[in-house]
Amino acid sequence: MSPVFTVIVVILAILAIVDLIVGVSNDAINFLNSSIGSKIASYKTIITVAAVGILVGVLTSHGMMEVARNGVFHPEMFTFTEIMFLYVGVMLTDVLLLDGFNKLGLPTSTTVSMIFELLGAAMAVTVFKLYFGDATGGIEEFVNGGKALGMISAILVSVVLSFVVGSIVMYFSRILFTFRYAKQFGRFGAAWCGIAVVGIIYFAMFKGLKSSGLITEEIAGFINGNILMVLSGLWLASSAVLFVLQKMGVNILKITILSGTFALALAFAGNDLVNFVGVPLAGMDAYALAQDGGTSMMMGELANPKMVNIGFLAIAGVVMAATLFFSKDAKKVSQTELTLASQQEENERFNSTPFSRALVRYSVKLNDLYRRLLPASWQAFINKRFAPISEEERGGRTYDHIRAVVNLAAAAILICIGTSLKLPLSTTYVVFMVSMGSSLADRVWGRDSAVYRISGVMVVIMGWFVTAFIAFLMSFLIVMLLMVGGGYALAGIVLLAGYILLKRFILKDKDADKADEEPLITNDDAPEDVLYNCTQMVVNTMEQTSSIYNRMLVSLFTENRKGLKDMVALSEKMYAEANQRKYEICATVKKLQEQHIETAHYYVQIVDYVCEVSKALLHSTRPAFRHIDNNHRGLSSEQIQDLKLINDKVDDIFSQISQMLAQKDFSQLDEVMHKRDDLFELIASIIKSHIKRVRNDASSSSRASALFLNILTETKVMVLQARNMIKSEAYFLNAIKEMD
Repeated sequence: MSPVFTVIVVILAILAIVDLIVGVSNDAINFLNSSIGSKIASYKTIITVAAVGILVGVLTSHGMMEVARNGVFHPEMFTFTEIMFLYVGVMLTDVLLLDGFNKLGLPTSTTVSMIFELLGAAMAVTVFKLYFGDATGGIEEFVNGGKALGMISAILVSVVLSFVVGSIVMYFSRILFTFRYAKQFGRFGAAWCGIAVVGIIYFAMFKGLKSSGLITEEIAGFINGNILMVLSGLWLASSAVLFVLQKMGVNILKITILSGTFALALAFAGNDLVNFVGVPLAGMDAYALAQDGGTSMMMGELANPKMVNIGFLAIAGVVMAATLFFSKDAKKVSQTELTLASQQEENERFNSTPFSRALVRYSVKLNDLYRRLLPASWQAFINKRFAPISEEERGGRTYDHIRAVVNLAAAAILICIGTSLKLPLSTTYVVFMVSMGSSLADRVWGRDSAVYRISGVMVVIMGWFVTAFIAFLMSFLIVMLLMVGGGYALAGIVLLAGYILLKRFILKDKDADKADEEPLITNDDAPEDVLYNCTQMVVNTMEQTSSIYNRMLVSLFTENRKGLKDMVALSEKMYAEANQRKYEICATVKKLQEQHIETAHYYVQIVDYVCEVSKALLHSTRPAFRHIDNNHRGLSSEQIQDLKLINDKVDDIFSQISQMLAQKDFSQLDEVMHKRDDLFELIASIIKSHIKRVRNDASSSSRASALFLNILTETKVMVLQARNMIKSEAYFLNAIKEMD
């Protein structure tokens, strides 16, 4: 047997571990977000509960891996060589695809990606066999496309159904309990949580443990035959237990939410494990079969179900659980759903689109019709039940415990119903859309946030369909290259994929890491934290501006396109964060102590100046990149020397400002102003000299001259606003100090 196939087995084993990491990072929102958003417990406690659920789900699963073996294609129609290229192509595609979604912070379905990757890979091998080999027959003899079509139809059904159910359940739950739910929950909470617990238990038993052997066919048959009686009994028993615990002072909401987190994590590990290790294990089985039959052996025996070694399952469970604790991507993907479901309106991640704006306009008109038709007394009652609470009452939560329970219970029940009807529902789709539906019903998509929330939801939904298309196309192309190029193509593709992953996880740019950090000022900050973080915001602005400006000029002088592109990305990120702080001003000012409120206008000025500094920087980096990207002539030697002189002056001013901030000594403000005036005079002198050169040199580049003048102008604006910023910061800190 060729050593290429031994190498493929090793690659599959490595990719299995990587796929577990990137897959869990993306799917973590399915079972973490309700607990994290409601802050029902500490982050470590939530992660621990989910990790235990994963380990139990993995170890109680029988590890049946039929999807990777015969769910999409007929293995008896393929040789060992074709199967191995098919499997390694699928795994390479899956790792790169999921990692891409993680980088964007968008949730997707690992089930959909795997199904369409297998379909694309099988189609590639089939096309190669039919058109370049000696195989005969139709594509349907090799590939089973029915599963893919069923998946697409399930997407459409599950997206709409989950959103509607989440909205309805949340609406009536809020009518029952309101946002100040302590009193009403004391009366009906046990019975209401009992319904959620029943759904969660049923979900855990028949979605998470259905293949574990703990539930025999006799027990399953009895339950399915007496489903109403069993569920009613479970509800009465659960409600009674929860009522007793509630009277004993136990927080039954915490029990319900953490139980739902455990159940979803358990079901995820038990059912979605095949998406990560099914293909590598099938490849290893194919390798073992070929030891006796040779590389031309047909792989019909792969269709036979085979149990996975418990050791492999244990390793997979440990990797998945460890990923929850250490993966930053899991937090990034999780933040997307939390942002879209948040009761706060200051932190909108997505921009509005024509579709979202039109939808909101029509919704406003529909709401006006609703108000005219519904009696005023009914409207008053409903509005009273939805009366919002203050930020202090919310306690920094993205949403309250009632909505967290609705999200978990509604998702679990829908998934159970879909499973019982043999619909190939995606856990990701159901959980996400239930959360979006409950957010809409909870009136958190108000006039100030609806267009952004709708845009975000549409981006995620479009990403799901793009997942299927990209998974199919990437897998098809990679496997086709492998079939044509053999071992050489494999080496090239693996090296390329390895470089992409190494660059993503290991060779990260330091500035990019800083850009991914959490915002400095958040709504959870205490008053003293706001004062500290305001100073840090100014310090970081000066450091980043100085660094980006300097590197932008160096890249421009050397016509380094990549360097300029990186500076544009960093300056865009910096401007976006600065602009976002304008929408957070009201929330931040509320955090200031009462005696500091008179000085809050200084903070407003600081935020505005930070935004202006970053805007001027962005207006320098973008034209510089466009100039080099369009392959225009670079700057002349005189222009480069002038900008070097300007850069030295700017660096001197920014260094002195940074020193004042570090020492909190603003006695040199007048000196900074004098240096600023000297810089402005120098800029004016350079512009005059440049105009004379242009007049006397007919061969000078007009585009280079326009870029040169633009950089000088924006530099002047940047320094002017930086000086204003540090002046307002000095007034702000001095005023706070005098009041304290």
